[in-house]
Amino acid sequence: MLCYFYAVYRGTVLADELNIEYEAAPVISRFHASDAVVRGLMGPVGSGKSVACCLEIFYRAISQRANEHGVRKSRIAVVRNTFPELKTTTIKTWQDWFPESVCPISWGSPITGRLRIPLPDGTKVDAEILFMPLDKPADVKKLLSLELTMGWINEAREIPKEIVDGMTMRIGRYPAKRDGGPTWVGVFMDTNPPDDDHWWYNMCEVEQPKGWDFFRQPGALIKEGEHWMPNPEAENAHHQPLGYQYWLNMVPGKSLDWINVYVLGNYGTIEDGKPIYPEWNDERHMAKEPLEPYKGIPLRLGFDFGLTPACAFFQVSPKGQIRVLDECVSADMGIRRFVKELVRPMLLNKYDGMPIISHGDPAGSQRAQTAEDTCMQVLAEEGIPTEGAYTQEYIARRESVAGFLTSIDIDGDPGFLMSPTCKVLRKGFNGAYKYERIQMAGEARFRDKPAKTMSSHIHEALQYGVMEVVRGRTQRVSTRREVKHRSASGWT
Repeated sequence: MLCYFYAVYRGTVLADELNIEYEAAPVISRFHASDAVVRGLMGPVGSGKSVACCLEIFYRAISQRANEHGVRKSRIAVVRNTFPELKTTTIKTWQDWFPESVCPISWGSPITGRLRIPLPDGTKVDAEILFMPLDKPADVKKLLSLELTMGWINEAREIPKEIVDGMTMRIGRYPAKRDGGPTWVGVFMDTNPPDDDHWWYNMCEVEQPKGWDFFRQPGALIKEGEHWMPNPEAENAHHQPLGYQYWLNMVPGKSLDWINVYVLGNYGTIEDGKPIYPEWNDERHMAKEPLEPYKGIPLRLGFDFGLTPACAFFQVSPKGQIRVLDECVSADMGIRRFVKELVRPMLLNKYDGMPIISHGDPAGSQRAQTAEDTCMQVLAEEGIPTEGAYTQEYIARRESVAGFLTSIDIDGDPGFLMSPTCKVLRKGFNGAYKYERIQMAGEARFRDKPAKTMSSHIHEALQYGVMEVVRGRTQRVSTRREVKHRSASGWT
């Protein structure tokens, strides 16, 4: 048998029952070349991620140190979130490359494959592959008690971060030191893009921990005008039986959110519901870098109350653009604690000295049965005099924001621009703030009011603030309400 893997990981393996010809695309090549203990590979559907991980198992197995008997031992856990997906997708991909005759599979618990093949140098590979779903607590418990060399987490966006952490504790424990020990250990993962509040996004884009290495494949298509075109940098297109048509066939009938995730390979949210803001365009309305406030222009605050208070921070630029700078969101927190722990520190740290205009849900002027002070009174006591917006009516709130989403300012820029620091607002604009689907047969129908979610509270806060901007523009000066101002300077 001839076996070799070199620089770009183009390999040919010949054996009695095994014939592998494998050429990795550029991003996947870098994935293979990395020796990081934890690696992640993200890309659109059909980009060759799962195949790359199957070949990674093989490459790392044949690279293990041979023991005194000339055997290169390894034990690999392969994890998927459910048994049906493990069986029909993960194991199926494995067997496309390593058939039953080469790697027989025992369908016990756990499902176990055994890859035993001779190598040209006279040594032998003995790789034990454990295919494990995470449907039941017992499955998770079993995984976290294993002695492993390495692990593959397939479709990692469906797997809790605790499983990744747990697997890093189980690798490097097989083979035992007396049997030569492992040469390389690690956890590698593949996934379609998750939400931008997912642990993958946090590890890859924010924390970037030492010893973790992430790789992102190009999207399969690009848009030119109104048409979708092949992306010449897409990976695995020449291995698809239909070529680029494989992805082009997916586009008709799909939402832009769906295409963004599965075809373009971008972070995004796919929601079961109807988005409140179809006018939103993430590429157009999201700033590339955090927005800085304009000095000398009032900072506007919008508040939503209840036990999930939220506050949106924004300005109206001299050109008439709504610029959303920051957000504060909470859960199970009263208004006084919310202001003390989140809102005031934000004002003092980032917006000290700026004049403030604050509006909120008009219900905040009503006293609850369990409290003596109203929300408006609490805000005033904390140094943020706030007026109730002129109405709670939903259509007026939604349309106030939608109007800026569809407008342009005097220089032709979008009338609405939001800082990437506003993660919950962004998720809401991308579909989490939605009309809930009515569960019934036949044509899809939706409720006429937004579903109450974590995204809905901060969106209502923003609406109350923006609605007063619109109202102020349409009223005559003689009838415009007086708005209270206060500087953030001098607060302690």
